[in-house]
Amino acid sequence: MNRAGNPNVHLNMRLASDYRPEFESLANLLLEVAQERSMDQLFKKVVQRLAERPHVFLASLWLLDKGDLCPTCLLQAQCSDRSRCLHLVASAKSPLETADDAHWNRIAEKSTRIPYGYEGIGQVVSTGQPFVNLKPGQDVSGIGENNWAAQVGIRGLDVQPIIFNGETLGVVALYSRIITPTQGPTWVRIFANHIAAAIINVRAFEENERLKHQLELENTYLREEVNEARAFGGIIGQSQELKCLLRQVEKVARTDATVLILGESGTGKELVAREIHKCSRRNQRPLIRVNCASIPKELYESEFFGHVKGAFTGALKDRAGRFEAADGGTMLLDEVGEIPPELQSKFLRVLQEKQYERVGDERTRTVDVRIIAATNRNLKQDVEAGRFRQDLYYRLNVFPIEVAPLRKRKDDIPSLAAHFLDQAIRRLNVPSARLTPANLVQLQTHDWPGNVRELQNTIERALILAQNGVLNFDFSKDEGRSISTPAPAATGQSAAAILTDIEFRQHERENVLLALNQAGWKIFGPGGAAELLGLKSTTLVSRLKRLGITKPSKNSAN
Repeated sequence: MNRAGNPNVHLNMRLASDYRPEFESLANLLLEVAQERSMDQLFKKVVQRLAERPHVFLASLWLLDKGDLCPTCLLQAQCSDRSRCLHLVASAKSPLETADDAHWNRIAEKSTRIPYGYEGIGQVVSTGQPFVNLKPGQDVSGIGENNWAAQVGIRGLDVQPIIFNGETLGVVALYSRIITPTQGPTWVRIFANHIAAAIINVRAFEENERLKHQLELENTYLREEVNEARAFGGIIGQSQELKCLLRQVEKVARTDATVLILGESGTGKELVAREIHKCSRRNQRPLIRVNCASIPKELYESEFFGHVKGAFTGALKDRAGRFEAADGGTMLLDEVGEIPPELQSKFLRVLQEKQYERVGDERTRTVDVRIIAATNRNLKQDVEAGRFRQDLYYRLNVFPIEVAPLRKRKDDIPSLAAHFLDQAIRRLNVPSARLTPANLVQLQTHDWPGNVRELQNTIERALILAQNGVLNFDFSKDEGRSISTPAPAATGQSAAAILTDIEFRQHERENVLLALNQAGWKIFGPGGAAELLGLKSTTLVSRLKRLGITKPSKNSAN
């Protein structure tokens, strides 16, 4: 009789009777949850849809993760295990809710991290058992804030563990305006099981996507590297200089130290970098080589750090950069002295902090990559001239390795020449030829301004021109010798005049044009301008762009 005369009891009974059809609508939500492929979207959808129920005040979801905010956590005094805690990953109030936001913000901040085993919510994850308010007077905050719960009118709390294969992943909590109906926990328990399965599925999907994306990156960046490695061969020779270099490689390869490889163009600095990577603990991950001189200045950030869709004109989709492709492996910064000064600070940050952002993105990413840099320039002089950051130079120069020019290790010429000859015969599909003692004398008395690369090109050119298997080397026509490092001035002579930067670039331009004209504007292959200059073809192409040199049209003289 008293029960029938109490209007609050009637209201609560009516709300409880309305609970069943509301939970029947959860079937649609379960289907939506099963189709999600993004963890953030999954959590957001779960709490927002749960909060749409008219009796729900708040829906929240926590996941068990490592302790990360311990010094600033409001519940640190109640925390007995700082190795792990509950992380609030999503929370949504009813769209009709008008509770005091200032007070709610304080509670939301307090519940950002909940200690393992603390109060109702923390006990759910530690015991794997639900925490359900079925009687008036029980704590309905789950974090020891019953006064707050009473102020905003919360009367029911249903906290269910999210369990998969016996492992508690987290908890989902519903704060209600009514005392939790007896049939409520059963439905929320079913829903929590679906959330657990959805989390595992999304994790598996995201990991598969990450691995797929990583493989695509490696295929894109490594295809050219594999072809070049096959074409050039390995480190060959028995000279004392080479043995000393290999001892250095063996020592530094076992560490993750940054290496700076110094040497003239064509000495095989890339091969040294490959050997370091091959002998390192990272050898199962990619070695990504980037020629810093071949990248247009306006694309530097995007090429190395990636960009997000819409970051600039032409950014039609998200793109990962070279650092992301090299994650877990090694990156070779070839011609590192060509990095624009205004971008060197970004490279310094990656070396120091292992962090970067994609162009147009606020998210900070972490990368685990070993840096090997290579250059034929004197970086110390560039630092003194203000063209290269001193702090970046010191970060790169942790373990310098200098590759001796070929003219200083002529004992390696016979074995190198034999290797290049065998390689060229197979690749070019030409009749076999052999090196005579006279040929070896010719090769060992040459100055080799283009170093090992020049030797390889010389062998191939002689093989193509060989008659009856006889090789002939004629260096008298090799105009490329004129660009080798000039000999020091004789004792007693005055030092050569120092060129300004403008004068130096003008001389550089004239020298490149001279080589192009002599080669008939042929850049690649034997007899091309790149060979005459002792440069890689890709390096010469990037240099032509930098100097603004283009091939004159046939009608330009008319």
